[in-house]
Amino acid sequence: MADLNKAAVAKLRKDGRSYEIFVNSESAWRLRNGENVSVYDAVVTDEIFYDAKKGERASERELKNLFGTDDKAEICKIIIRDGHVPMTADMIRGELENKRKQIVNIIHRNAVNPKTGKPHPPARIESAISESGFKVDANKSAEEQINAAVESIRSILPIKFEVRELGVKILAQYSGRVFPVLKKYGKLLKEEWLNDGSLFVNLEMPAGLQEELEVDLNKIAKGTIEINVVRVR
Repeated sequence: MADLNKAAVAKLRKDGRSYEIFVNSESAWRLRNGENVSVYDAVVTDEIFYDAKKGERASERELKNLFGTDDKAEICKIIIRDGHVPMTADMIRGELENKRKQIVNIIHRNAVNPKTGKPHPPARIESAISESGFKVDANKSAEEQINAAVESIRSILPIKFEVRELGVKILAQYSGRVFPVLKKYGKLLKEEWLNDGSLFVNLEMPAGLQEELEVDLNKIAKGTIEINVVRVR
């Protein structure tokens, strides 16, 4: 069981009533995120309350009717998984930094400078986010915040989201080794063996990753890869 001195109250509202338990926030969040954590490491006690701080215990009959079980450990898991679990200050800082990195990575992968067609370096994107004053929200996913982040930095960085369809020509002797790389970067739309024995593929991928793809392919194919942009959307 977690230490009561480090306990926070996790709660789930169900059928108009609050159901609360005492938890260790860090362990509870690890359990919530699917890590191999015992519920007994996440909770201080498996008692379920209407009001944890007042010690007002929930009716066991009501719990079974609402949660479909009288196993308190299972009910605690449901509350942790589906309810509100508070974060510590350190956890919030870590989550904000993680979301910030995710936002930067999404922009770097999917967007380019429309003047050059090249992706902005991650460090430049991060600097623009700081300069713009954009506030990352720890309670929202990185994907939910992308549009707001991009609008915030548009006046600092010229930016355009693009998906590119590439035509890639590969010499036969390298085709087997480059396929895993192609699949890692995008979606294969077409494969065709040419009269000269080489392989031609159409690949759809985020525009910001094209340079990285070219580097990885040519490490294998010793600079013999031919890549052309077929279309952009």
